[in-house]
Amino acid sequence: MNPNRNPTAQAATGGGFWQRLLSLIRKETRQLVRDRSNWLVGLGLPIFLILLFGYGLTLDVRNVQLVVAQDDRGQTAHDIVATLTASPFIQVQRAGSQAEARERLLAHRAEALLYFPPGFSSEASKGTANVQLLLQGGDPIRAKAIQGYVEGAVAISMQKHADHLGLSGTNAAKGVVVIDRVWFNAANSSTWYLVPGLIVLIMTLVGTFLTAMVMAREWERGTLEAMFVTPVRPVELLLAKIVPYFFVGMAGLLMCLVAARVLFNVPVQGSLLILLLASMLYMVVSLATGLLVSSVTKNQFLASQLALLVSFMPAMMLSGFIFDLRNVPVVVRVVGHMLPATYFMELLRTLFLAGNQWGLIVKDCLILTGYAVLLLALAHRTTRKRLD
Repeated sequence: MNPNRNPTAQAATGGGFWQRLLSLIRKETRQLVRDRSNWLVGLGLPIFLILLFGYGLTLDVRNVQLVVAQDDRGQTAHDIVATLTASPFIQVQRAGSQAEARERLLAHRAEALLYFPPGFSSEASKGTANVQLLLQGGDPIRAKAIQGYVEGAVAISMQKHADHLGLSGTNAAKGVVVIDRVWFNAANSSTWYLVPGLIVLIMTLVGTFLTAMVMAREWERGTLEAMFVTPVRPVELLLAKIVPYFFVGMAGLLMCLVAARVLFNVPVQGSLLILLLASMLYMVVSLATGLLVSSVTKNQFLASQLALLVSFMPAMMLSGFIFDLRNVPVVVRVVGHMLPATYFMELLRTLFLAGNQWGLIVKDCLILTGYAVLLLALAHRTTRKRLD
């Protein structure tokens, strides 16, 4: 090998790579600034989705319509109804009779019926009272939650009644007081659980759409065909597509994090630095997915449809965002664990609510790194076939 080889050959290797890459990045940045649709997807869509789903999506059971019918006017029945009325989740309706209450339940003007039979209060002091609860079972999850609310209110009232009469330890109070604590969600709010998952969905959608649509648009316009006669390599083209949109996607992520903390009061128990680094890694995964989709389709409409099918929809349904993967069939669980969103979902919720669980953090980050390398390699391979 001649150490004094042609300077042009040297420039075509290391120096030429960086010059071409920086030129492509500047070109992509100018195009990004000019195209308002990119800003709308990268910045407008994240804040719109976090507000829409953050305020509109909840697993908490609220505004329960409970109709109460009393054939007993004793103090114990009155206390139970007062406890239910004070609940922020229950709206109590009064019915003149049990028949009227049943009519409201049948007409779907109420979701549950609580009936106090004659002599309930006197029997309650003996620990032998019964109260009837009828529930609409069309939504079994909501019905179960309503049942829990009513049973809790009855238990609290009976405990207070027993303490007032000095009957603690008898059948009236059942002799047991449960003192509960909720770990990792002190507010006991589904918003704390859902918002980190929403951030995963938003990053998946935004990252995939940013590169899929932009790349497909250039295929349609023939811009990439002009690269055939230049020294630009596929790897340089892919990196130039990723870098500007990576920063746009991360700006959208930061807005989501601010909204999660300021608007929804979701705590960050783990390291914010680790959270940002893991999010950067997943953003690369999403952008690489978009590049692969656009390289395969070369059409904006097809790219948008395929991006939804391979990224957003699976992430929403099979990553554990809505359904716990431990509760689904084995086949569905296996498919869910093939998605990179599943591991980022687990990682983000842990960092938000549980803290720095290093074993889980390292495992999920390694898996996401593997997905990033694999998707970038596939995108490079499909692009190279079309540029060569």
